[in-house]
Amino acid sequence: MISSIPTECVAACERLNIRPAEYVLTVSISRQKVSLFEHGKCIRQFPCSTSRFGIGQMEGSNCTPLGLHCIAEKIGGGQPPGTVFKSREVVGHTSQPELANAKITTRILWLEGLEPGFNQGTNVDSHARYIYIHGTGDQETIGGPASHGCIHLADADLLWLFDRVPSGTLVWIAKE
Repeated sequence: MISSIPTECVAACERLNIRPAEYVLTVSISRQKVSLFEHGKCIRQFPCSTSRFGIGQMEGSNCTPLGLHCIAEKIGGGQPPGTVFKSREVVGHTSQPELANAKITTRILWLEGLEPGFNQGTNVDSHARYIYIHGTGDQETIGGPASHGCIHLADADLLWLFDRVPSGTLVWIAKE
């Protein structure tokens, strides 16, 4: 388990004059893991899935973007696990046969890039690219690259995380 917030994340915060708050999430693409830090100490890790198309910042690439982000919006609070979203609106449940393998389920943590020209602005904007941390109807794929740019978590992990971290929480996405 990672014992401290990655030095690259700390350096990005210093460069951008952002002070990490109580919680920081890190995403390791190579390990397919999300780590939750509380007051600088790793308290929990979750298997995740990032993009099956690899790493990339560009709009339309279906790749997972790197760098410092924050949770801009939390969507789906109070909905049952397996709730299916389309355009961030509830459209059904994975118990419906036609929605069993829905792509966006349970909760949405919508990310906003914090690095101008890298993951914020023009054709690299993570928020405009609809980059989320969210659930998926196909939970068997969690642990290996499977998304179209977002970060997938298992329902139980996503519910726990959603209830724990506030909007504004920093999210560091890195290769390692």
